[in-house]
Amino acid sequence: MSEARIDKWMWAVRIFKTRTIAAEACKKSRISINGALAKAARTVKPGDVIQVRKPPITYSFKVLQAIEKRVGAKLVSEMMENVTTPDQYELLEMSRINGFVDRAKGAGRPTKKDRRTLEEFTTPEFMDDFDFEFDFEEE
Repeated sequence: MSEARIDKWMWAVRIFKTRTIAAEACKKSRISINGALAKAARTVKPGDVIQVRKPPITYSFKVLQAIEKRVGAKLVSEMMENVTTPDQYELLEMSRINGFVDRAKGAGRPTKKDRRTLEEFTTPEFMDDFDFEFDFEEE
């Protein structure tokens, strides 16, 4: 087999967990073959370079063999070569260092860490030293 569908190939070499997710990535214009955007039915052949945009970075893979059947993780290196540039991995490391990636509006509740950070930011410093108990003299 010298050609394979891009969605099947990406699933077979374990870039995506399911073929549905791979096809969805194609639909959202996150996949390109040799610089051209690819639909899920587009075929790949050995020698093609595939760019996969998984924010914040773009991975690049060179097709060594076109397969449509999923293979074991140990065999993946025979099917493709990772040609992602080092500067892309630096972007990934920078986002990890930043730690907190802003969520889109309405994308769920804040995490416990987010809440603690927000409370630390909004609680005035003088509140810790203030004694709320008052001594009233009874007459």
